[in-house]
Amino acid sequence: MSSTDELHVIVGAGPVGSALAARLAATGHRIRLATRSGRSTATPGVDAVAVDASDSAALSAQAAGAAVLYNCANPGPYPVWEEKWPPLAASLLRTAEETGAVLVTASNLYGYGVVHEPMTRHTPLDPVDHKGALRARMWEDALAAHRAGRVRTAEARSSDYIGPSVPAESGLIARYGRATLAGKTAVVFADPDHPHTWTAIDDVAATLEALGRDEGAWGSAWIVPSNAPRTVREVLNDLAEAAGAAPPRVRRVPRPVLRAGGMVVPLLREVNGVLYQFDGPFVADGSETTSTFGVSPTPWRTVIEQTAQAWSGPGR
Repeated sequence: MSSTDELHVIVGAGPVGSALAARLAATGHRIRLATRSGRSTATPGVDAVAVDASDSAALSAQAAGAAVLYNCANPGPYPVWEEKWPPLAASLLRTAEETGAVLVTASNLYGYGVVHEPMTRHTPLDPVDHKGALRARMWEDALAAHRAGRVRTAEARSSDYIGPSVPAESGLIARYGRATLAGKTAVVFADPDHPHTWTAIDDVAATLEALGRDEGAWGSAWIVPSNAPRTVREVLNDLAEAAGAAPPRVRRVPRPVLRAGGMVVPLLREVNGVLYQFDGPFVADGSETTSTFGVSPTPWRTVIEQTAQAWSGPGR
């Protein structure tokens, strides 16, 4: 799958979808970026279209003739996942079956649950939160369709995103980092001193591209290659140093306070459900993805310098 005139359809124009669109467009592929609004990324060679991706007939019309269909969607904040994800995932699966496009999904590590060693693609899924269980079901449905010969599919699993295009609402580290770079105290929700894997947006895009073009990837989930784990405190120190800012000040909110807040704030309740990822080392090992497809993580210093510049700018 290497023809430069192939059509590649990307659902979702968030940080990952936008990065993937730019990456694929640079190779000469025809890129169709499908979102509900149809907003353009202003990337040359990327055709933005408006479509409700949960409508498989509408999505199939846009994906007709596509070589690869990428699921880079985010149906909304955590509280709407149970409502929004199942019909969207089912539509993407039906579209892949109807069009023959390879379905490549950008996913996360939630399905692994509490872990005591680095996660690999062979680590069994054992979710402890409904969001992880939902992502696990989505993959199991896609894998069952693959094994039945109905579709060809692969999944890229990444840890918490980091990078200049990550907005504050897309992750805790983005909120903590922006506070640090603004000279404010970073109010953190969990232990800031356990090793944690952070995944650069560009590395997610590179992995998705590799999975779409290599049939050896299909029928499996792959860990996105990431840099060596860093604690939250170390990441904030790195950002501050890169930006020439004062060392971070960190204050942890007690877990009972967060639980009490979750009783009245749905989003906070959902965040509580994934804080186990910071209660001990949470490390992902993407070395098999690197050795198989040649995708290597962006150097940490590059990621940090670009991120610090973006997060300390006027739009932070």
